[in-house]
Amino acid sequence: MLMTETGIDAAPLAAAPGGQWWRTAVIYQIYPRSFADASGDGIGDLPGIAAHLDDLADLGVDAIWLSPFQRSPQKDAGYDVSDYCDVDPIFGTLADFDHMLAEAHGRGIRVIVDLVPNHSSDQHEWFQSALAAGPGSAERARYIFREGQGPGGDLPPNNWESVFGGPAWTRVVEADGTPGQWYLHLFDSTQPDFDWTNPEVHAEFRRILRFWLDRGVDGFRVDVAHGLVKAEGLPDYTPDPHAGSMGGEETGAPYWGQEGVHEIYREWHAVLAEYDGDRALCAEAWLPTPEQTALWVRHDEMHQAFNFAYLETEWDAEALRAVVTESLEAYGAVGAPSTWVLSNHDVVRHASRLALTAENPQGHGIGPDSPGKPIPEVGLRRARAATAVMLALPGSSYIFQGEELGLPEVIDIPGHARQDPTWFRTSGERYGRDGCRVPLPWTAGGTAYGFNATGASWLPQPAEWAVMARDVQSADPGSTLSLYRALLAARRAHGLGGGTLTWLTTPHPEVLAFRNDGITVVANTGEQPVPLPAGVVIAASGPLAGDELPADTTVWLTGA
Repeated sequence: MLMTETGIDAAPLAAAPGGQWWRTAVIYQIYPRSFADASGDGIGDLPGIAAHLDDLADLGVDAIWLSPFQRSPQKDAGYDVSDYCDVDPIFGTLADFDHMLAEAHGRGIRVIVDLVPNHSSDQHEWFQSALAAGPGSAERARYIFREGQGPGGDLPPNNWESVFGGPAWTRVVEADGTPGQWYLHLFDSTQPDFDWTNPEVHAEFRRILRFWLDRGVDGFRVDVAHGLVKAEGLPDYTPDPHAGSMGGEETGAPYWGQEGVHEIYREWHAVLAEYDGDRALCAEAWLPTPEQTALWVRHDEMHQAFNFAYLETEWDAEALRAVVTESLEAYGAVGAPSTWVLSNHDVVRHASRLALTAENPQGHGIGPDSPGKPIPEVGLRRARAATAVMLALPGSSYIFQGEELGLPEVIDIPGHARQDPTWFRTSGERYGRDGCRVPLPWTAGGTAYGFNATGASWLPQPAEWAVMARDVQSADPGSTLSLYRALLAARRAHGLGGGTLTWLTTPHPEVLAFRNDGITVVANTGEQPVPLPAGVVIAASGPLAGDELPADTTVWLTGA
């Protein structure tokens, strides 16, 4: 295959040794309730994480990000926080956290914790005080309470819809038993939104940041970082029914991407700068374009922002080239790395998503009655190939637990076992996110596949988990786990995270080709084999066929 250079997109400068680690890091997302369960109650915990840190060190990641483990009623799997400065008993104790943190640091693994600033639990002491204090009180001013519309205030203050389906407003009953004000919750009714026009809210979150920084955490992943601030007057808005639930394809929503959020993150940036050790903020910001997302990572705001435009791109060479080019230009223009991601706890796993044949907006999930369900073999082949592209790109990358095993979305979860609020608030119309959150398989023959010693599991594990368990894959050089290990080792050895990308052209429009310093990467997104370039193969996402690169396969070469 003849390839020629077509131009260079410069990546952000590589970090100096020991500095700005987040520019090039590979960060592994741990969803604590589904990672490993040391207590045996069916829910993963902090001691379970500590027990498997050697597995993550062996995998070759630089850091871990823990989804919420703070005290919570667990109405939304911990994203409804009742105490931001304590560990929920189902996950352990603060002492367990400190032990896990020390064990991670002892292995050279940094730790990022989730922070949920858009809303709290309705069991948070602030919200309980707000209910007791009544209209017009300082306690209610911490949240977004409003009078209703219509006779008797019986209608919500506006027409906003919850991300989880249904209205975004709930009416309270006042102390005297009469219907009262309404409060805003962009998510579940148990998750009231904070009012970020209130200086008291700002001060509280600066305190929370310092609490965890004082314990030694290396940074924060910020939930709904594009929310928090709402447009003045809370105007009516009807979302695009075809857009993802978090607003990644919408423009103009009065509750996403408001200018006021940037001042919040400048405050937080200053707090992190008080601490040694190069701490980092990563934004979960679902916005329509990389250019808009890059506003969250200007020099005095956040350090990373998930590249959801890349995550949502189809397995198509032309589309991938466009989004990578746009991303490197947009993030590079503000001096930030692009932060690549393919899967997380809110989206259909990419081992299934890349083989879907029907529309599937973010947050809807897939289940037994979903159209266009994936063919597992096709999904896994594309997922491996897509990961081999992602890990060769300059910048930072995130891996979601279980993707290194090639885990697909679990489709056949019975309705009675589902737990995502989306499933309940839409009366089963949307399956939600349970399918990507099923507990991990560690051992093929163990109870709950090694998730714990009792066999309990908060979501049911499918029978096919046995053949995908970590112990089975660890000894198989052709497994997805072995592929991830090889890719991560080669990425580190060749410094690809801090490299520079040069596009290559080929006569095949279905082929994506680029060079990152000394490594040439060629991905065949088409349905037919193409000629394999000359060079020494150092990694391949699937078996090669002589001098041909099969469909849905990516190869890394030197000397090409």
